[in-house]
Amino acid sequence: MNSYRLAPMSRDILIVTLVLLALPVLFLGSTLFARTWLTVPGLFLILIYAWVWLRFRPTVFVLHPRELEVVWPLKRRRLNRDEITEVRHIDKAELRRKVGFGMRVGAGGLWGGFGWLWTARRGIVQMYISRTDDFVWIEFGEERPWLITPEQPALFVRALSRQQ
Repeated sequence: MNSYRLAPMSRDILIVTLVLLALPVLFLGSTLFARTWLTVPGLFLILIYAWVWLRFRPTVFVLHPRELEVVWPLKRRRLNRDEITEVRHIDKAELRRKVGFGMRVGAGGLWGGFGWLWTARRGIVQMYISRTDDFVWIEFGEERPWLITPEQPALFVRALSRQQ
């Protein structure tokens, strides 16, 4: 059994995350100095951020002999390794060639992009990324492809490709 954490955020995602994390602080901080209507939006943002952290952002990808387990703080999903038809380490340019135009559906910007990626060439792709490079593309027979960013993507691909 091998475990691979979600990769550290790339610089651009880190900047977006820091800006987004500042919003509830600014909203709630403004209520200390003046009576504003920003208390409710600030609390709402905190709830959304907690939901993204707990239910959308995976923490680790675990390779078991027969399964790939994706672990979030409040859920787990097991994918049958026998159904994987392809696993590749790809860069941003190769991703663009593979999927064409894409649009995120789900949580994005805060800690990465999580949920679905609608693509012109491939349709819906499951996406759990914290970087804008060093992707791992996983093809399944009947299920949607997955796009993830585990730490050490080359080692992850080698380990997942091995038949156990």
